[in-house]
Amino acid sequence: MSELNNKNILLGVTGGIAAYKSAILARRLIDSGATVRVVMTQGAQAFIQPMTFQALTGNPVHTSLLDAEAEAAMGHIELARWADLILIAPASANTLARLAHGLADDLLGTLCLATDAPLYVAPAMNRLMWAHAATVHNCQTLRSRGVNFIEPAVGAQACGETGSGRLPEPEDIRDQLIGMLQGVNAGQAPANGEQSMGKPLNSQHLLITAGPTQEAIDPVRYISNKSSGKMGFAIAEAAVNLGAKVTLIAGPVSLSCSESIKRIDVVTAEQMHNAALKTAKDSDVFISVAAVSDYRLEKIEDKKIKKNDEQMQLTLIRNPDILKSVSEMEDRPFCVGFAAETNNVREHALGKLERKSLDMIAANHVAQANNPVFGSDTNALDVYWAGNEGHTHIASANKSVVAHALLELVAQRLATNVLSSAANNAAATTSSSDPA
Repeated sequence: MSELNNKNILLGVTGGIAAYKSAILARRLIDSGATVRVVMTQGAQAFIQPMTFQALTGNPVHTSLLDAEAEAAMGHIELARWADLILIAPASANTLARLAHGLADDLLGTLCLATDAPLYVAPAMNRLMWAHAATVHNCQTLRSRGVNFIEPAVGAQACGETGSGRLPEPEDIRDQLIGMLQGVNAGQAPANGEQSMGKPLNSQHLLITAGPTQEAIDPVRYISNKSSGKMGFAIAEAAVNLGAKVTLIAGPVSLSCSESIKRIDVVTAEQMHNAALKTAKDSDVFISVAAVSDYRLEKIEDKKIKKNDEQMQLTLIRNPDILKSVSEMEDRPFCVGFAAETNNVREHALGKLERKSLDMIAANHVAQANNPVFGSDTNALDVYWAGNEGHTHIASANKSVVAHALLELVAQRLATNVLSSAANNAAATTSSSDPA
């Protein structure tokens, strides 16, 4: 059953060319079982007509805070109480600024202040506007208040530029929303009556490695692999949305990430190893997603190797095992490995789980024609955890959805470990207090 089944979703549409995608998004949400009502800002109405959303949702569209007929019955309060969640897509730079400053001089801003429903925003704007210090600060403010972000996509923009700031496709927004809601449901029950705000990884520090590494042969050649880094970056973004503090160690990739993620860029396996060991001691969870080069050149030539003979021999030596090094630390974090396999996936994954003393491993079959993992936007995982106690299959989906599902399992295992540790401590205390 879809996480959106029987959900009342208030869809906020703000000014921007991407508003046309919101019409398709409304239908996709309804197709997934949600009831949708739409609130449009004045700017949104310059790009798309309210009648479009009324026809698609079957509900009146709300455009004005000062609608005398609606406000006779306190319409904005009724809407705020009706919503199970508010989704603003697209969320313009102006809207993010208004939300950060708590402005309530239009209907959408007022609703966001008058509801206790969770708020999700999907920003869309020019790449420079998205990267501007003011927008970054506003987003940080909103994140600190528990607002959930569906990150912009990277690609061609209406202005003719290319970069981060595109509104994701409607299906991707829906899938990410479902994944984030699944993460909410995976969270522990709030302690002492406090609200969890749907942040099952709140206060956790996650260290994530992503992308390939490169091992130089000479000044113009190197050994590497096909990893794009997309899965690791998706996990990092999902972790932020679930409340975690995130450090991302990235190999050479052409991907951007949220400003709230501490990013460390490296090239070689040794550089990634050193950065991981330095950061892991202060981390609660280590997720090793990077496709690290197993070997490096014994000697790197300082000049380009010229083509002389029919054959060329290179002598390789082993790189340090980053995941094993972290798992062997005395006060180590919860360790999650990845295994990209072409055959005997379960056997190889369980072997790696035991051999490296991991808490969890996520395996994917990279040789299937219908699952081109490297470079694609989708993935599917088989997840195993310590002691061969359990196994969960995460079906093929957008990597952001898979990332949320994986982190849901991590949150569950962390909660189980905490409860187990507490029970062991209680048993030890009882035993020590028994009379001799």
